[in-house]
Amino acid sequence: MTTSPITGLTPDPTVPTESDALATRLGAHLLPDGSGTRFRVWTTTAQEVGVRVNGEVHPMQALGNGLFERVLPVRAGARYLFLLDGVPTPDPYARFLPDGVHGEAEVVDLHAYEWQNAAWRGLPLAECVFYELHVGTFTPEGTYRAALEKLPELKALGVTAIELMPLGAFPGQRGWGYDGVAFYAPYAPYGGPEDLMAFVDAAHGLGLGVFLDAVYNHFGPDGSYLSVYSPGYFTDRFSSAWGAGLDYAEPHMRRYITGNARMWLRDYHFDGLRLDATQAMQDDSPVHILRELASEVHRLGGTHLLLAEDYRNLPELVTEDHLDGMWVDDFHHEVRVTLTGDRDGYYGPYQGGAAALANVINRGWVFEGQLWPLEDVPRGKPADALNAPSFVYFIQNHDQIGNRAVGDRVHHLERVTPAMFRGASMLLLTLPMTPLLFQGQEWATTSPFPFFSDHHGELGQLVSEGRKKEFGHFEGFSGENVLDPQAEATFQMAKLDWAEREGGEHARTLKLYRDLLHLRRDDPVLKDRERRNLHAGSAGNVLWVRHVTGGGERVLLWNVGQEAVDVDRASLPFSPPAQVLLHSEGRENRTLERGEAVLLGSGA
Repeated sequence: MTTSPITGLTPDPTVPTESDALATRLGAHLLPDGSGTRFRVWTTTAQEVGVRVNGEVHPMQALGNGLFERVLPVRAGARYLFLLDGVPTPDPYARFLPDGVHGEAEVVDLHAYEWQNAAWRGLPLAECVFYELHVGTFTPEGTYRAALEKLPELKALGVTAIELMPLGAFPGQRGWGYDGVAFYAPYAPYGGPEDLMAFVDAAHGLGLGVFLDAVYNHFGPDGSYLSVYSPGYFTDRFSSAWGAGLDYAEPHMRRYITGNARMWLRDYHFDGLRLDATQAMQDDSPVHILRELASEVHRLGGTHLLLAEDYRNLPELVTEDHLDGMWVDDFHHEVRVTLTGDRDGYYGPYQGGAAALANVINRGWVFEGQLWPLEDVPRGKPADALNAPSFVYFIQNHDQIGNRAVGDRVHHLERVTPAMFRGASMLLLTLPMTPLLFQGQEWATTSPFPFFSDHHGELGQLVSEGRKKEFGHFEGFSGENVLDPQAEATFQMAKLDWAEREGGEHARTLKLYRDLLHLRRDDPVLKDRERRNLHAGSAGNVLWVRHVTGGGERVLLWNVGQEAVDVDRASLPFSPPAQVLLHSEGRENRTLERGEAVLLGSGA
């Protein structure tokens, strides 16, 4: 038997691959001829296995090597549970769990939806402007259908790609989604599988890509049944902050992950995945699970992208493992320290200010082998081999807001004026790196985004206490001012107020974002994504970012100091262009007050 070129492992004939027929897939799958459903289980813990369908119990046939199967004349909509030695057990491969992660699964026909925009082929990363949203708080209703109605607003804003926070089923009626336990089942309170497909379809019809945040580094603490079927899915060779380590070398676990990625991209037509905390995806297989995921994603046809959240600053994730890009915390942290002066927690190693900002822009990230003082180990490598789109930059995201006692956003802080926030926004959206916005950022929403969950009893209390402990080194994460993540009011306050966009500073900020995004799309120089054409530096408290191509020159100047600066009197190493293309405060003059930015241009 030959070794697999993908995993480097000797194939197990009992483990299905993507080329296998539907008959080999675990869970419940409709037969192609429409005659019924094949139920299939792999377990190392049970001697007898059955399936209870619509209340009626049917024994399953043992096929050997832990596999059990039964074909029944039932169709989509049937409800079922498996029985392991007589014990009713939810299906971790379920395609839908309408009553929650502890309930019956529903047989789903993933091919019943009639796609209107099936010809959509995706977006290259260089054209992506990501908009991260949480379905439950994006609208008052908190559903896919309600979010679908807002898609024209996002199209008009100028973003090009929606990134949904995790959807794999998790316990309770609310949560961020990072405690998912049934990765194949879209979270039921947001709507059914066809509702999610309709959302993706409508986005594609507007020319918007849709990406999904996928959590493949751990399972949540409540409702994970894989270990009941077999403890072999997990391992003690690795440690995890969230529980047992996943054993990616175990073929069934490996296929659970890769098959899930294929499902989202193939059956739901997602354009790509953002992989959560890939530094925690420890794998001692001959070929790392990340490399196999990249191979699976890129072989599907069209343009599918794979992005990593990974604080290690390792360029080989792109150059060797063939992921397409990475979230870059370093850029956010330097902007945050510049705006707020925060130095607690993981902001401590960052300097902030014009020179530090210029450095992170020139180098791509900050740590490229220097000692990371929080762990007393070297961190990162030089990113010279990466081009600008591979760096996903942001000044807000769910973590950086939620990792605060009350989920307040940077523009909520008294020391951050509206002008300072708009100046930072100018920087983000004029760089050739791939920008990411977090829902409501574009109008400086008043809505916070605190951490919220809906765990039962004692587990809920442990989550509340654990949150305080995990982020106790941050300002405000002690005492009575920490919001209770279990309280429904904490969830409700995170919902966006769309009406507030219409007036005052909100409307001003929204107009700037629209202007910036349309300029980013249409301007002949800002459309260029080559790092070699970009240079940054500082003149006192003024950050300058110069972008020069054959089509012209663009210079961004951002005053991060306290005193006003006359652009033409700043000690720049070049003569700034004469034309004011965009001022963060909508003015035409060349004076920058505290926090203000201006984009200057010459040429086409």
